[in-house]
Amino acid sequence: MPKTGLPRVYRIDAKIASGGYPNSEELAEMCETSLSTIWRDIEFMKLQLLAPIKYDRFRRGYYYTQKTYRLPGGFTSAEDLLALGMAKNILSLYRETPLYEPASSLLEGIIAPLASDGNKGWLEDRIVVPKVASAKVDLSIWETVISGIKGNRIITFEYLGSLDDEYQNRRVRPYQLLFDSGMWYLYGFAEERKAARIFSLSRMQNAVLSKDRFSLPPKFKYDDSAGDSYFGVFIGEEKHSFAIDCFDDAVLYASERQWAGDQTITEIDGGVSLEFTSTQSNKVLQWVLSCGSNVIPRKPQSLVDAWKAHAREMGRLARKA
Repeated sequence: MPKTGLPRVYRIDAKIASGGYPNSEELAEMCETSLSTIWRDIEFMKLQLLAPIKYDRFRRGYYYTQKTYRLPGGFTSAEDLLALGMAKNILSLYRETPLYEPASSLLEGIIAPLASDGNKGWLEDRIVVPKVASAKVDLSIWETVISGIKGNRIITFEYLGSLDDEYQNRRVRPYQLLFDSGMWYLYGFAEERKAARIFSLSRMQNAVLSKDRFSLPPKFKYDDSAGDSYFGVFIGEEKHSFAIDCFDDAVLYASERQWAGDQTITEIDGGVSLEFTSTQSNKVLQWVLSCGSNVIPRKPQSLVDAWKAHAREMGRLARKA
């Protein structure tokens, strides 16, 4: 059996072991494959893996003659299973999105042998991905966006932008899905703006898949527009050179991370100076503000001016509080 068939076999194993007496049609629908493939998988499990599978004519489904039987992990390395177990925990980041349940179910079937070895509980208790603030994505929105990306078809929807008082109609050529800090975004070409834009899926409504198709341009990827910096989902029109002095707690925080492909870090009196180029000006400003009094931006001047304006406004509000 090719490695690509292994996840499917584990899903079949989990379904049969659940005691629900699944038939070939149910297994084919669950695995999104053909009946002939399921029949070959069953034969492979019986003849090569020695799985005690029988077919119950009265219940019209498969079952294990040994009720506690599960497929062994002998032909999958312990390291692979451990890595997949960790990956399932990381999936919790996507819990509020439609991809969580099918992906989690798939991995659960594959890592089933861990349970028999007593390792599954250890993974769940000791390797934890803390929850982050997230926004739910409507299933119909998700399916429309995925269909548009898959088939290169234009989608239309109503969108509430951060500066809008009411929903606006949008017609977009969907390029890519982006995930950042608990939020899903669509990156695509907005025909009204005649430029690439980013849309939060949680702010969409009434999405419709049109019949109109489009061709991907040579540079359609988000990275082609965002530049080689890593501050999250944001694209800007111009690339700027940034210089930010970091002190106290911000020294280690800034030094241990890669913020851009061309970043340099040099020691200064009492701290370090972080320099890089980026088109993500607003995101850089958010990061500077989040560090409070531990950072001082030096350039570009637009960043310095914005930082000072926010500092003055926060001071004014603090005096009123």
